Amino acid sequence: MLKVATRFAPSPTGPLHIGGVRTALFNWLYSKNQKGNFYLRIEDTDKERSKDEYKNQIIKSLKWIGINYDGEEYIQSTKIEDHIKVANQLLNNGYAYKCYCSNEEIEEQKKRARQKKIPYIYDRKWRDKKDADVPKDIRPVIRFKSKIDGTTILKDMVQGNVEIDNNTIEDFIILRNDGTPTYNLSASVDDHQMNMTHIIRGDDHKINTFKQIQIYEAMKWKLPAFAHIPLIHTIEGKKLSKRDKASTLDDYSKIGIMPDALRNYLLRLGWSYKDKEIFTLDESINFFNIEGIGKSPSKLDMSRILSMNEHYIKNINENDLFIQLTEYCKLFKSEIKSDKKEKIKKSLTFLKNKAKTLEDIFNNGLYIIRDEVNFNKDDVKLIDKKARNVISDFNSQFEKIDIPSREILESIVNGLIKSHSTNFKGIGQPLRIALTGSKFGPGIYDIILSLGKKEVQKRLSAKIT
Repeated sequence: MLKVATRFAPSPTGPLHIGGVRTALFNWLYSKNQKGNFYLRIEDTDKERSKDEYKNQIIKSLKWIGINYDGEEYIQSTKIEDHIKVANQLLNNGYAYKCYCSNEEIEEQKKRARQKKIPYIYDRKWRDKKDADVPKDIRPVIRFKSKIDGTTILKDMVQGNVEIDNNTIEDFIILRNDGTPTYNLSASVDDHQMNMTHIIRGDDHKINTFKQIQIYEAMKWKLPAFAHIPLIHTIEGKKLSKRDKASTLDDYSKIGIMPDALRNYLLRLGWSYKDKEIFTLDESINFFNIEGIGKSPSKLDMSRILSMNEHYIKNINENDLFIQLTEYCKLFKSEIKSDKKEKIKKSLTFLKNKAKTLEDIFNNGLYIIRDEVNFNKDDVKLIDKKARNVISDFNSQFEKIDIPSREILESIVNGLIKSHSTNFKGIGQPLRIALTGSKFGPGIYDIILSLGKKEVQKRLSAKIT
């Protein structure tokens, strides 16, 4: 019995799509659950659109979310000669033929199909023609001789038995007229040479699977098992595309979604295990199975992603949270200065309380990270004469404290509430604005204790001045 082998085969023509990430995740989890191997294949045969920067981004993105592949990346463009060799074998064995139709002829066929409002299928003009009939001025393509009669049944691990009439599959091109192989040929040859036992991919590939099955059968190769997972839709029920916001992995990392949280969300997007929602990495591997994948499209719900991320922020070890926060700031915001790191680390207990993302934590902690207070123009207008008196009186009493504590601060504030005939907001709001630049933010006691006595005095004095 062959060792289970799965793969993820993206094209490096853009950032990694969230649907691709889920496909990679399902392949990886299945292989690990079965004690098998998971491989990354870069399908870079589209030379015009394929770029190294996207390849590197794909590799980086998979690493970020915790998906590790076995061995080196399999680069499809290095195997083109193997693909061409198989095409010629199919040609020599009577499973393929040369087609000399001009571009104009093909376009005319497509035009007639559109007029009749039927799907375009090549008319197989050159399927049985003799070499003597070939035109001299046209370089041929090589087409696969698809089955014409009967039906083919795909035993899909997710969808069940899927049947198709063979005459609906055209004689598809396997070698272009410039000698380069097409997707269905290259993917089939690569999957065979990589000893793939299971092909898990989106259900938009089903028609490709029927074509690839015919190549496998013609070459007398052992067929892998196929599983076609439903696509991800928007919350409105439309197919998710790269034009949608939050469609790529980068979109999520930029706003401070944590990799474990996103991986957990994608695991549950179209897959279930009893009524369990939160999975550790080990649990994800141990419990994952193909049977748990649903047959219907899943809707990408940003509110659920944020809720999941909030859960992870609340429950993660704070040392790990600090590491992720500092890395996030370094990549997408501004690097936290060394003299601020310890203050931020100690303040995470409250900075994370109202945070759904790492970006929220960063914003909540800006008053610590920045050396100077950046005042909100509207909020600073609230610092009137009465507010300045509150700040002055607080500062006078604060100076007398050796080591600030929550109890001492509460005592001072309660005294100021009485002496200024106001409420907690009347004391807390001016202080918060003076110390952070905004009327919104963490609790005033947390702010004061996180800044430390020296910094609080500096900021309050500067504001009074």
